[in-house]
Amino acid sequence: MSRFFNMIPGTDACCILLYGDIGEYDDNVRSGDIARELLEAEALTGKVDVRINSNGGEVYSGIAIFNALKNSKADITIYVDGIAASMASVIALCGKPVRMSRYARLMLHSVQGGCYGNKDEMKDCIREIEALEDTLCEMYATRMGKDKEEIRAMYFDGKDHWLRADEALALGLIDGIYDADPVPEDSTPEQVFQIFNNRLHKPQNENSMNLDELKRRPRFKNCATDDDFLREIGLLETEAGKVPALDAEVTRLKGELKVFQDKADADDAAARKKLLDDAEQDGRIDAATRPIYENLLAKDRENGEKALEKLFPKRSVMTDLRVNPTGESPWNKRMSEIKDKLNHK
Repeated sequence: MSRFFNMIPGTDACCILLYGDIGEYDDNVRSGDIARELLEAEALTGKVDVRINSNGGEVYSGIAIFNALKNSKADITIYVDGIAASMASVIALCGKPVRMSRYARLMLHSVQGGCYGNKDEMKDCIREIEALEDTLCEMYATRMGKDKEEIRAMYFDGKDHWLRADEALALGLIDGIYDADPVPEDSTPEQVFQIFNNRLHKPQNENSMNLDELKRRPRFKNCATDDDFLREIGLLETEAGKVPALDAEVTRLKGELKVFQDKADADDAAARKKLLDDAEQDGRIDAATRPIYENLLAKDRENGEKALEKLFPKRSVMTDLRVNPTGESPWNKRMSEIKDKLNHK
């Protein structure tokens, strides 16, 4: 099933489409998208038409959308084009006003959900479903001017309750009925949903291409005439034509940067190895402690070098100085002198 969400700018009002399932996944009508597009629409015109064709979806996302629309400063009119089922019917409640196509359908029913776990976790899930139903009953009751328990008995009985436009109007769920392109009288709710979804495949504003809206963009704010506007479009086309060459240049530079980076990494590794080799050779570290200083150098080169410098060599160094051509050392020379004295006695 195809899902749609977008904002269509207009001269007098912006149009936000809530076409598709409600939820926080990429292909759904997401609460964050609606809130962001609503703020943009407020800034553009202050008047917003919200059009619904949805089978419902996640309750929490729907409540967020409901609140975003309910608390908006924009002048909002909600149109139920095809289906406003389950959570989508709750969103329609916040219309200021809400109008429904004579061919459309509303559907109210109990909250549905599921969980996996032990009996206590399942009981918690049931309590959460009951709490959500209590919240939705209150939302319906406020709109319809009825008692919350009366709404619970009417619509939260485990069945799907489908309402035509005239029925929804009589119950106070909508404020009016508008005509749309005819839909076969015997259409099922699923067929109504598909019929309105398929209308989105037709080009929007095929002739004008929303040029008036484009001209209001910051890029074109100084364009006094159509010639100025077209000239700016030409500059954009020129800039766009440079993109492939710029992409190629970026790729080349990234390659060169990697070569330099690899060499720098290799030089740094070699320098660290020499520091460790020197320290191990003069006894400041051994095979057991080397990994400790190796990790320290890798993470903090400056402090690692300081730590190695503070270590004292542990290996004794014997120096045998040879100062005469015969190769006799000072020690051996002294011993010879002592022997000579003893022999003369």
